Amino acid sequence: MTEIREPAEQRRPHIRRAPNNRTSSGLFTDMYHPDAAYVSWVAGRNGLTTFDLYTRTAPFGGAYLLVAGLEAALEFVQSFGYTEDELTFLARIRDYDPAFLDELATLRFTGEVHAMPEGSIAFPNEPLLRVTAPFREALLMEAGLLQAINLATLVATKAARIVWAAQHRRVSEFAFRRAQNPLVVARSSYIGGCSSTSLLAAAFDYRLQATGTIPHALVQLFPTEEDAFTAVAESFNRYTLLLDTYDPRRAILTAIEVAKRAQDRLGHTLAAVRLDSGDLVADSRYVREQLAAAGMSQTRILASGDLDEFSIADLLAAGAEIDAFGVGTALGIAAGNSEHGVSGGSLGGVYKEVWYVEEEGGEGRPTLKVAAEKTTWPGRKEVYRSPTWTEDVIQLENEPAPTGYTRLLRPVMRQGRIVPGSLPPLSEVWELAQANLHALPAQYQSLTITDQYPVRFSDALQQLRAEAAHTNGHQKHNHDVGDGAKSAE
Repeated sequence: MTEIREPAEQRRPHIRRAPNNRTSSGLFTDMYHPDAAYVSWVAGRNGLTTFDLYTRTAPFGGAYLLVAGLEAALEFVQSFGYTEDELTFLARIRDYDPAFLDELATLRFTGEVHAMPEGSIAFPNEPLLRVTAPFREALLMEAGLLQAINLATLVATKAARIVWAAQHRRVSEFAFRRAQNPLVVARSSYIGGCSSTSLLAAAFDYRLQATGTIPHALVQLFPTEEDAFTAVAESFNRYTLLLDTYDPRRAILTAIEVAKRAQDRLGHTLAAVRLDSGDLVADSRYVREQLAAAGMSQTRILASGDLDEFSIADLLAAGAEIDAFGVGTALGIAAGNSEHGVSGGSLGGVYKEVWYVEEEGGEGRPTLKVAAEKTTWPGRKEVYRSPTWTEDVIQLENEPAPTGYTRLLRPVMRQGRIVPGSLPPLSEVWELAQANLHALPAQYQSLTITDQYPVRFSDALQQLRAEAAHTNGHQKHNHDVGDGAKSAE
């Protein structure tokens, strides 16, 4: 695999701008967000509100999430605002009071955000972010925060699963042509453990290693496969040859002959060969035998072609002789696997209001949605992890921390500004992610799991939820009785 190496030092990448040259826009919301903000404005209710961002289930039928996307999320929040043209657009599509639009013209996020750092391991129902701000500010952040966290965390988790299935073999991300968001996919795949990307823009922006082989079209350009292999061997000091354009078993014999000539005449080395289709188990074994017989055991065998964590695990279990994998579509769209009954494509993160303090102050009150298994957990919360990964505890903010446990939510934004040190270089995010994946007990890394990781809700939090649900139900009962009385009249 041809490699393009960047300088060893890592720096935080610049952010690729949207077409309007901004990372955020007041229009990066759903329609109901400014509508709800308007109702809040008309009603005069804009108290300090806390929202939790979390997911109810782990993706791909697994046990965990690998958190990613925080950098993009905070960039979105910090730069959120409306241009004059955007406000004109809102006035054209909705009959808002001009004074409300005047407020939007100066609206900036002034609140605070607590979050799990990128590279953290999280589990269902744990807040990945906790946002506290005046209601309208916090509400308008919903869609942008979910968009940033959902895709990045989904892809990072997918990448971690694929790398785990590859059993420490290198995995390259080849997703550009089918990726939902190529730069997010490349960055998140790296956090998840992929060693390189095929996308040069991502390699440039994030200082990643760029890798690539050759396409079938290049082989077909020449009259014979031998001519094509010779041209490649003469062009690069270290090169990779693609074997399955016609017949991979014949191609490896041709590749060995060409490689020996190029080594003797030019000193050029056949670094790897790639199989992209066919019987990867049988063909890889045959290729390994031929390379060994030719004294070329150092040449690596790469495999690609609609691979995911399940197919990679199956290949290795069947004895495939593969040194590294290239994965495209499964990463680019965070695909599930129908054969194994695993869905993919989206994370399903939600953003729910959990606490409200009236503008005149006071202690505040819990807020919750009552909806069977989707009933939310009210209150300002913290998440703690036991030092031996035996459990996580979700509890109220004012409860004492469990002895020896690690607090997972960190302050990353205060008064609308990013806390210094909250967005470390991507290399440090990668290090944290790999350390956490290494520490995660093996039974929770399996592609299919029998037991979920224990996440415990504190007694005080459970009591608050019960009381809030009772209060909500009591209010509903009174409302129903009142409606009945009106009907009787």
